[in-house]
Amino acid sequence: MLIDFFYSLRDARLPVSVKEYLTLLEALKANVIAPSLDDFYYLARITLVKDEQYFDKFDQAFGAYFKGVAQASELAFDIPLDWLKKKLQRDLSPEEKAQIEAMGGLDKLMERLKELFDEQKERHEGGNRWIGTGGTSPFGNGGYNPEGVRIGDAAAGNRTAVKVWEARAYRDYDDQVEIGTRNIKVALRRLRRFAREGAAEELDLPDTIRSTAANAGWLDLKMVPERHNKVKVLMLLDVGGSMDDHIKRTEELFSAAKAEFKHLEFYYFHNCVYDFLWKHNRRRHAERMPTWDVLHKFTSDYKLIFVGDATMSPYEVLQPGGSVEYNNAEAGAVWLRRLADHFPHHAWLNPEPEGLWAYRQSVSAIREVLGQRMYPLTLAGLETAMRTLSK
Repeated sequence: MLIDFFYSLRDARLPVSVKEYLTLLEALKANVIAPSLDDFYYLARITLVKDEQYFDKFDQAFGAYFKGVAQASELAFDIPLDWLKKKLQRDLSPEEKAQIEAMGGLDKLMERLKELFDEQKERHEGGNRWIGTGGTSPFGNGGYNPEGVRIGDAAAGNRTAVKVWEARAYRDYDDQVEIGTRNIKVALRRLRRFAREGAAEELDLPDTIRSTAANAGWLDLKMVPERHNKVKVLMLLDVGGSMDDHIKRTEELFSAAKAEFKHLEFYYFHNCVYDFLWKHNRRRHAERMPTWDVLHKFTSDYKLIFVGDATMSPYEVLQPGGSVEYNNAEAGAVWLRRLADHFPHHAWLNPEPEGLWAYRQSVSAIREVLGQRMYPLTLAGLETAMRTLSK
């Protein structure tokens, strides 16, 4: 049975070796775990997976082989879950949606939510007042409101919430994904600068062939100094939420950047940059990097590249406390301005179609803060962004 499991992991392109497989068998023979699928999952992961970047691939392969592994998510609030069980999915007409008015600002929205927590004593679905599901109330899940607070469960697809009250799990972008087109690499190469430095330790093949031919066939090796890539790049990657629609292209860009730049550093953020960033999405709450530390750690000669769709509530950019996940002390625009001032060579790559930018208030706000240095994540946009960063 387990030999097929081993091959299924290899088929999923996980670097699992025979030695690690034998270690798993030894552990099972020694009865180090109870006869439980959950315990076997953790044992297999700790013995077979070498690096955290492969956890997602392992989870997918494990789930496919054992017909799925359910994982319970813990919610970060004290509300009866049966209130939030989505039983009703309403499809409102444009006329109905036009009749739903916003609450009048983020502060009023949060004040009203607190009042409802004190007043409401039972589950509610539909309607336009209480915390519930499938209605037009600003609070709950599965309905529609242009300025709402989504509480628990998955999004209904409207993406109009200005706050999201739930435990959210994002995954790291895969830097090993196969590039769909080599043109992305070609575009990124415009940013590379090479300098001839160091000892002569790299073979100059064309000159060696010419010299050997001129020397009547006697081998005459010619060496040149090693080529050093002098470009230093810092990438800040938006992850989760509406960026889920752009995972494939973002992973292709990330993989190309990892292949092209020796000096590449990266961090994640969600929607907009605030006072901390993180390196691994699985540990984003435990291992945060203060944005001030990033500003102090990396010198101004780094090329700063933001990657994100810039699609969010304008509060998240312009107002303190606007983040969907916590109450940030300073507005996102303040942090974007600090980063832009520290890194004069900066650009924002946006995977959203450029034709939609005019309809996104947050896009306009970020473009203004960054001096209009936002470019579409297309080949033409990449070419333009790389030329801007090279100046």
